[in-house]
Amino acid sequence: MRLLLFDVDGTLLLSGGAAVRAMDAAFHEVFGVRGAFDGMPLGGRTDGSILADALERANPHGLAMAGSADATGAGDGVARYKAAYFRILAQEIRRPAPPDPSTPAWRRFKGVYPGVRELLDALSRRQDVFLALLTGNYEQGARIKLEHFGLSHYFACGAFGDDSVSRPALVPVAMARARAAGCPAVAPADVVIIGDTPLDVACAIDAGVRCVAVATGGYDRDTLRQAGARTVFGTFADTDAVVACLTEPGA
Repeated sequence: MRLLLFDVDGTLLLSGGAAVRAMDAAFHEVFGVRGAFDGMPLGGRTDGSILADALERANPHGLAMAGSADATGAGDGVARYKAAYFRILAQEIRRPAPPDPSTPAWRRFKGVYPGVRELLDALSRRQDVFLALLTGNYEQGARIKLEHFGLSHYFACGAFGDDSVSRPALVPVAMARARAAGCPAVAPADVVIIGDTPLDVACAIDAGVRCVAVATGGYDRDTLRQAGARTVFGTFADTDAVVACLTEPGA
């Protein structure tokens, strides 16, 4: 049995900037600051770590409001931010991607990447793989995106940005949830992370599992290989080749 852990943004789909717009609007609504995420690297990071950086940048000499277990009231601020983000994201995901020429073309894309549906269909018919998620998205945010684009039914469970700010720490969480959802116990050698950023690759290396990368999220093949990915696809358009790679021994 092979446990396949899919990233969301940049790997399966892009929201055409809906998530970033929702993050900015939610941060302004709760903390009174606009542009908190401008210029911040986002790819491959957990939502919690991104929020922590935004809070530090907006209030560098104030309380560490990103702490989720302190007596400062920070947890309430984070909870209100998350609630606002999910509410606004559910609205923004329905809007067309703005044709902003200053934004990289790959960030303006909105939809499911070519070959993704065919790949998930092919994998879901097999008895020797189990599909789950490993994403830095908060779970509700991931579900909003996947449901909007009709992909949620492929994934019974996963590990999310709610579970840890550290991406490698999500791997044992995903494995445990897959087991609880009916996946037979698997060794790390039979776990594959599928992602699009160097941080996805680093997550797999740190956790001692395998990685297959795809160059659809803004990082080219050479960058992903230099990060340590042994297998990198340009896209998932060649369903048979990707399935063969994900299921063969040593993938």
